Amino acid sequence: MENDSEPEQSCWAYLPNVCLSHVFWWLDDRDRSRAALVCKRWNQAMYSGFLWRTRTITFSGRPSRSNISEFESTLWYVKRFGKYLEHLEIKFLNPYNAVLTRKFQVTMRGLLSRLGKCNSRLVSLTIQHLELDRLVWRNIIRNQFIKNLIIFLKRMGIHLVHLSLKGARVTLEEGCELLSSLSYLKNKSFASEINIEDFFSHYLSIYSSPLFHQTMSTFRNLVILTLNYNCISNELLEILCKHNAHSLWTINIKCHIHDPHGQVVWGMSWANLAKRAPKLKVNFFFERVMKHDSLARILLVEIPLRSISLRSCYFSDPDWSMRPTLTNLLPAYKHILQKLTLEFNNSHESLDEELLQLVLSCKKLFFLKIWAFLRVAFVERLLQNQAEGKCTLRTMKVRIYTNRYETIEEDRMLRDIFRRYRDLIDSELNYFVIAYPMM
Repeated sequence: MENDSEPEQSCWAYLPNVCLSHVFWWLDDRDRSRAALVCKRWNQAMYSGFLWRTRTITFSGRPSRSNISEFESTLWYVKRFGKYLEHLEIKFLNPYNAVLTRKFQVTMRGLLSRLGKCNSRLVSLTIQHLELDRLVWRNIIRNQFIKNLIIFLKRMGIHLVHLSLKGARVTLEEGCELLSSLSYLKNKSFASEINIEDFFSHYLSIYSSPLFHQTMSTFRNLVILTLNYNCISNELLEILCKHNAHSLWTINIKCHIHDPHGQVVWGMSWANLAKRAPKLKVNFFFERVMKHDSLARILLVEIPLRSISLRSCYFSDPDWSMRPTLTNLLPAYKHILQKLTLEFNNSHESLDEELLQLVLSCKKLFFLKIWAFLRVAFVERLLQNQAEGKCTLRTMKVRIYTNRYETIEEDRMLRDIFRRYRDLIDSELNYFVIAYPMM
């Protein structure tokens, strides 16, 4: 007798669509393409919009056989799934020569052109660390890339909420034209998050530019603004106060030794902004700007400072001392400071007591990171104060510099401290403490 019943199907045939789509979510592009060949239903699952909303496209900056496939797969993705894209991040890692920058520019021209025509959903664009001032970017390649990006931003600016061009290193005029592209259609931009840290080339005094002030006046809904201190001026703070006080929550400011930072900014300008934007938090990141006089001119008491990072990048200068900063400058923020990062080479002065008193005075401090020449006893005293409720840290990261190659004794002492305070550490702290030879 012949068996007319249908062949038994695999359990995969009964998998609900929502589950099948989640399976595809965990697959990379190559595996998704292979799975889509199984049957019509699986092919349809591959075109589920949520699979393609977020994309990070990475281009290697080194010559290799994979470069061609990187560029080709990028265009393949945009042609098939670009219409679903909402969050796009582009990475171009340390380009080695002009040939690769040219290939990148041509690929980006095709990618941006296609997206501009088929996509109406993109809300976030991140292209970081391009370093367009490097010699590998020939002028004609560089100018063409910027032109293509400007055209794209003019088309998509009405949708974009987040734009990060951190590390682009463009001229003042190029940078302002790129930012102005977001307001091309309506003469104003409602983007809420802009990251222009290291956006302009080194050594530019952006703070004195009327063109920059005019450009920034087109933003009307900023929530998070990230930029360098060489952009900060009384005029900029007044513009933010006038157009963005209703929305502004966070300003992240980087101050680098190579950027001009001698401008005069009034405390009244900060006070007015803080008054008009009561939820405002300001975070400062200093790199190799360590002298007290420079810091005192920048860190005005009117700033609603929530986080500060001071990094000397292993440099040591006997002419600067951290003691006045720790005892006179930073305590001005003891009622509002929440995060403190200190990385400096203080081989010429002992600062254990000053650091401990600063931490104890900052009642809202919950994040502490210190890389410095310290005694191991500093860690024990800090933990003891935490146990007594005199500080309320949630994160404690300490790197204790030493002048010896061997840290056996310090490691033993730190292990003993950890054993004694293990219950406290396990229950309250994200804790990381090591001894580190600084030779």
